[in-house]
Amino acid sequence: QVQLVESGGGLVQAGGSLRLSCVASGTNFSLDAMAWYRQAPGQDRELVAGISSGSTTYHAASVKGRFTISRDNAKNTLYLQMNRLKPEDTAMYYCAQLGLGYEPRWWGQGTQVTVSS
Repeated sequence: QVQLVESGGGLVQAGGSLRLSCVASGTNFSLDAMAWYRQAPGQDRELVAGISSGSTTYHAASVKGRFTISRDNAKNTLYLQMNRLKPEDTAMYYCAQLGLGYEPRWWGQGTQVTVSS
Protein backbone atom coordinates (compact mmCIF):
# COMPACT_ATOMS: atom_id res chain seq x y z
CA GLN A 1 0.00 0.00 0.00
CA VAL A 2 1.24 3.43 -0.92
CA GLN A 3 1.79 5.87 1.95
CA LEU A 4 2.33 9.59 1.46
CA VAL A 5 3.31 11.76 4.42
CA GLU A 6 3.35 15.54 4.04
CA SER A 7 5.15 18.02 6.24
CA GLY A 8 6.30 21.63 6.21
CA GLY A 9 3.04 23.51 6.56
CA GLY A 10 2.51 26.29 9.07
CA LEU A 11 1.59 29.90 9.67
CA VAL A 12 3.46 32.53 7.66
CA GLN A 13 2.99 36.21 6.88
CA ALA A 14 2.09 37.35 3.40
CA GLY A 15 5.19 37.56 1.25
CA GLY A 16 6.90 34.76 3.14
CA SER A 17 7.99 31.30 2.04
CA LEU A 18 7.41 27.68 2.98
CA ARG A 19 8.65 24.40 1.59
CA LEU A 20 6.35 21.40 1.72
CA SER A 21 7.68 17.86 1.60
CA CYS A 22 5.96 14.57 0.87
CA VAL A 23 7.73 11.30 1.59
CA ALA A 24 6.43 8.28 -0.32
CA SER A 25 6.68 4.61 0.62
CA GLY A 26 5.27 1.38 -0.77
CA THR A 27 5.82 2.46 -4.34
CA ASN A 28 8.55 2.74 -6.95
CA PHE A 29 8.62 6.49 -6.54
CA SER A 30 10.89 7.27 -9.47
CA LEU A 31 8.27 5.86 -11.87
CA ASP A 32 5.38 7.82 -10.37
CA ALA A 33 3.78 11.01 -11.57
CA MET A 34 3.03 13.13 -8.51
CA ALA A 35 1.11 16.29 -7.71
CA TRP A 36 0.21 18.82 -5.06
CA TYR A 37 -3.43 19.77 -4.54
CA ARG A 38 -5.00 22.20 -2.10
CA GLN A 39 -8.42 22.72 -0.59
CA ALA A 40 -9.60 25.85 1.15
CA PRO A 41 -12.66 25.78 3.45
CA GLY A 42 -15.85 25.64 1.44
CA GLN A 43 -14.04 25.19 -1.84
CA ASP A 44 -13.26 22.27 -4.13
CA ARG A 45 -9.87 20.63 -4.09
CA GLU A 46 -7.71 22.11 -6.86
CA LEU A 47 -4.53 21.07 -8.60
CA VAL A 48 -1.59 23.28 -7.68
CA ALA A 49 1.30 21.60 -9.48
CA GLY A 50 2.30 18.28 -11.00
CA ILE A 51 5.48 16.51 -12.02
CA SER A 52 5.97 13.50 -14.26
CA SER A 53 8.39 10.65 -13.72
CA GLY A 54 10.64 12.42 -16.19
CA SER A 55 10.39 15.66 -14.15
CA THR A 56 8.24 17.56 -16.62
CA THR A 57 6.31 20.05 -14.50
CA TYR A 58 2.98 21.83 -14.53
CA HIS A 59 1.98 24.77 -12.34
CA ALA A 60 -1.48 26.29 -12.06
CA ALA A 61 -1.76 29.84 -13.32
CA SER A 62 -2.52 31.09 -9.81
CA VAL A 63 0.87 29.93 -8.50
CA LYS A 64 3.09 30.11 -11.58
CA GLY A 65 6.23 32.09 -10.88
CA ARG A 66 5.77 31.76 -7.10
CA PHE A 67 5.60 27.99 -6.46
CA THR A 68 7.96 25.30 -7.74
CA ILE A 69 7.36 21.56 -7.67
CA SER A 70 10.35 19.23 -7.63
CA ARG A 71 11.32 15.71 -6.65
CA ASP A 72 14.28 13.83 -5.21
CA ASN A 73 13.98 10.20 -6.30
CA ALA A 74 16.89 9.12 -4.11
CA LYS A 75 14.89 10.28 -1.08
CA ASN A 76 11.44 9.25 -2.36
CA THR A 77 10.41 12.83 -1.69
CA LEU A 78 8.25 15.36 -3.46
CA TYR A 79 8.63 19.07 -2.71
CA LEU A 80 6.67 22.26 -3.18
CA GLN A 81 8.64 25.46 -2.71
CA MET A 82 6.20 28.29 -2.08
CA ASN A 83 7.44 31.88 -2.30
CA ARG A 84 5.66 35.24 -2.11
CA LEU A 85 2.75 33.62 -0.33
CA LYS A 86 -0.62 35.35 -0.35
CA PRO A 87 -3.57 35.05 2.04
CA GLU A 88 -5.50 33.32 -0.76
CA ASP A 89 -2.93 30.50 -0.67
CA THR A 90 -4.33 29.49 2.72
CA ALA A 91 -5.53 25.88 2.42
CA MET A 92 -4.86 22.28 3.33
CA TYR A 93 -2.21 21.02 0.94
CA TYR A 94 -2.24 17.40 -0.19
CA CYS A 95 0.33 15.26 -1.93
CA ALA A 96 -1.02 12.77 -4.47
CA GLN A 97 0.34 9.91 -6.52
CA LEU A 98 -1.19 10.03 -9.99
CA GLY A 99 -2.42 7.01 -11.89
CA LEU A 100 -3.85 6.45 -15.34
CA GLY A 101 -4.87 9.66 -17.05
CA TYR A 102 -2.95 11.57 -14.37
CA GLU A 103 -5.87 11.14 -11.98
CA PRO A 104 -5.07 11.02 -8.25
CA ARG A 105 -4.81 7.47 -6.99
CA TRP A 106 -3.34 7.84 -3.50
CA TRP A 107 -3.50 10.82 -1.12
CA GLY A 108 -1.52 11.98 1.85
CA GLN A 109 -3.19 13.25 5.02
CA GLY A 110 -2.51 16.89 4.20
CA THR A 111 -0.56 19.74 5.78
CA GLN A 112 -2.14 23.09 6.66
CA VAL A 113 -0.77 26.31 5.22
CA THR A 114 -2.07 29.57 6.66
CA VAL A 115 -0.97 32.92 5.29
CA SER A 116 -1.76 35.99 7.36
CA SER A 117 -2.18 39.43 5.83
